[in-house]
Amino acid sequence: MKNFKYNLVVVGVAVVTLGAAFTLGVFFGRGEATGFSGEVVAVDNQDLAKPDNVDFAAFWQAWNLLDEKYVNGTSTPDEKRQERVWGAISGMVGALDDPYTVFFPPEEKEQFEADISGNFSGVGMEVGVRNGILTVVAPLPDSPAKKAGIKSGDQIIKINEEPAALMTVDEAVRKIRGEKGTQVVLSISREGSEEAVEISITRDNINIPTIETEIKDGVFIISLYNFGGTATEKFKEALQEFVKSGSNKLVLDLRGNPGGYLDAAVEMASYFLPKDKVVVWEHKGDDEQDIAYRSRGYDIFSGELEMVVLVDQGSASASEILAGALKEHGVATLVGQTTFGKGSVQELVPVTKDTALKVTIARWLTPDGNSISNNGLEPDVPVELTLEDFKAGRDPQLERAIEILK
Repeated sequence: MKNFKYNLVVVGVAVVTLGAAFTLGVFFGRGEATGFSGEVVAVDNQDLAKPDNVDFAAFWQAWNLLDEKYVNGTSTPDEKRQERVWGAISGMVGALDDPYTVFFPPEEKEQFEADISGNFSGVGMEVGVRNGILTVVAPLPDSPAKKAGIKSGDQIIKINEEPAALMTVDEAVRKIRGEKGTQVVLSISREGSEEAVEISITRDNINIPTIETEIKDGVFIISLYNFGGTATEKFKEALQEFVKSGSNKLVLDLRGNPGGYLDAAVEMASYFLPKDKVVVWEHKGDDEQDIAYRSRGYDIFSGELEMVVLVDQGSASASEILAGALKEHGVATLVGQTTFGKGSVQELVPVTKDTALKVTIARWLTPDGNSISNNGLEPDVPVELTLEDFKAGRDPQLERAIEILK
């Protein structure tokens, strides 16, 4: 088994992960943060370091008391005893209070591997944790979640009547995911609504769009929906269309884009930045030197470009990396709403042959050293999109972007 690094958490349930994030079934992909990081080398248990100044006596005392006192303790089958070990590890991981660091027992690991291979169906949305609450990052275009009325920023209170507050992100993903044709009922708390709303969604196979282009009022618009495996090539083709259009005014729409491969974000930024300009920093801790991911220096527009990047609270992970780099290097103006703030990197490493640990190993910083996780990116020009706008088919954010460029 190889290590995977992740850039976001896709929780959309049956969505897709865009390279290596998790989106609740919506996003579940390979190597989202930086791709494969190498083969895992097995370690003999005898060589494992023992933590200093940690008293495990309480653990073994509790273990023995369960064996002695629990009603079925003296006859607990071996598999139940092993499940207690998995539970203990999960509790240890939970003590970190990081929703993206998760232990996968055998069944969960098997399901996760099915997810990253793309063998799943669901509702087509990405979820993450904001302020300790399970929150929709973005529904995918034309997905069951989108059609049912799920919106970016929706807080998931219950999943099929089970309180979501008691679940990890990955547990919630498994609850939302399911076979095509079956239903899941989500209790949603939405800004502006006093009472929770129940939304029933019929699961389906998820078709994940990548990119769309159009010209409006002389402005070329690229709508990028993810940073998946085909995104870089399709983005290159879209830029070729842009050049052939004769316009020098570009809108890059990253609204509702939950992220994907880090490499895709770096590649795309390279079309706009000189060589070696920092696209993003990987920060592993105050005691370690930050790692810079730098532009490859395609820089094809030579200062003639006028550009706006559209963002909202559904823009996460790789979207925030690209938007932050273009903003801080003075290439583009950010218009819209504050982004989601998913700025951590997860790595999947084996614990045993049939269990694994998804652990946060670093955090993303913008070129100027600002943490993406700390409240996301603020737009240069804030523009809200109201429910009335949505119902009327208006897009004031795009309208403002075009106004700026014209």
